[in-house]
Amino acid sequence: MIWQKEIVLPARGNGMHDIGPEIIHVLPKDIDQGILFLHLLHTSAALTVNENYDPDVLRDMQLYLERLAPQQLEGIRHTLEGPDDMPAHVKSSLFGMHLSLPLKNGQLVLGQWQGVFLCEFRTQVRSRSLFLSILY
Repeated sequence: MIWQKEIVLPARGNGMHDIGPEIIHVLPKDIDQGILFLHLLHTSAALTVNENYDPDVLRDMQLYLERLAPQQLEGIRHTLEGPDDMPAHVKSSLFGMHLSLPLKNGQLVLGQWQGVFLCEFRTQVRSRSLFLSILY
């Protein structure tokens, strides 16, 4: 069986945002186990599982990403949507726009210090659409 739902994540600024609670909130209560597939419907943001205990991890990730794909890079041609758009596409491609996570007892199976994060790479604040599918 398959369960599917699209949700709109509220607008957030640039950074890595824990969206686990928003995902858990919309999961159906009658599905005990299965695989949750998350697919972000955008190419300038991404999804990742990372540490959710020490906020310095997320800040340091931002530092690394800014050095890997800086906004001011000579030769960038795709600038129609602003100087942050092309670097956002690069970062999104590095992370990816989908995740697969197991469900057990109706909950996401994550490690003790893990969380599910929306990586917002644009500086312009905007909402994001996330498509969820559970195979059970």
